Amino acid sequence: MSRYLVTGGAGFIGSHLVESLLAEGHAARVLDDFSTGRRENLPPAAELILGDVADPATTSAAMAGMDGCFHLAAIASVARAAEDWPGTHRVNLGGTVAVLDAARARRVPVVFASSAAVYGDCADRPLTEAAPTHPLSAYGADKLGSELHAAVATGVFGVPTVGLRFFNVFGPRQDPASPYSGVISVFAGRLRAGAPLVLHGDGEQTRDFVFVADVVAALLAAMAWRGGTAAVFNVCSGRATSIRELAATLAAIAGLPPRLTEGSPRPGDIRHSLGSPEASRAALGLGPPIPLAEGLAAVWAWLGRP
Repeated sequence: MSRYLVTGGAGFIGSHLVESLLAEGHAARVLDDFSTGRRENLPPAAELILGDVADPATTSAAMAGMDGCFHLAAIASVARAAEDWPGTHRVNLGGTVAVLDAARARRVPVVFASSAAVYGDCADRPLTEAAPTHPLSAYGADKLGSELHAAVATGVFGVPTVGLRFFNVFGPRQDPASPYSGVISVFAGRLRAGAPLVLHGDGEQTRDFVFVADVVAALLAAMAWRGGTAAVFNVCSGRATSIRELAATLAAIAGLPPRLTEGSPRPGDIRHSLGSPEASRAALGLGPPIPLAEGLAAVWAWLGRP
């Protein structure tokens, strides 16, 4: 049995990871401030420390006795980062530095959440890990900064690190009522409420959607990986889906007519995003992704039928 710290463990992705760790017989300690996470997401067997990941003393205490750390705590919102640049920077980059600093005292391996936002509006498709990074948001800049600090932690201080560049993660427990939720949880919530699905622009934008169970599998495999150097990998499906196609598929699963309405395009919205999963599959031994329709059905079942 190993003991793992999961920062942000009461959140959407983190709570699924905690469940998997406990199911495998490990002990899980969660550090969360409940800014977006929820206590009810946590299994009773998980240890909880209520606190701020960007506070060095709190993070150091949470790291004590751990065999590894999954660092998922973040303010995962481009819009929120634009509204509160200093505050989100403190959490998104300052929290990573606090985690890495606490890990170096014990040489604890750290697997951390990065983001496809580091690529910005890169024209490469599919995006490989070698694609140029040019973030267009404070959130993306902090995630890229986290990767750079992780490389320092590994190269200078000997802390094993792996960064995972998540693309559009979806699944149960993603709050459809939150203004910062992904499009799938928002669409599912609106379908359940009988409201039309709003397309920002023509709906032909494409995204690479990856189900949360595949993300958890990547996190667990990354913790077991020992490549000797700091590494970053894409976590994606490798399939492009238009927002219009997404709406139609989800509506069909719900057994409801797809009532669509076009809204104004969002400023700075990236037109197309598609990742290459080849490097992560080869290095981490990951299998094929869960099909989009299967994942959407799980989301709809979690929400419950209207």
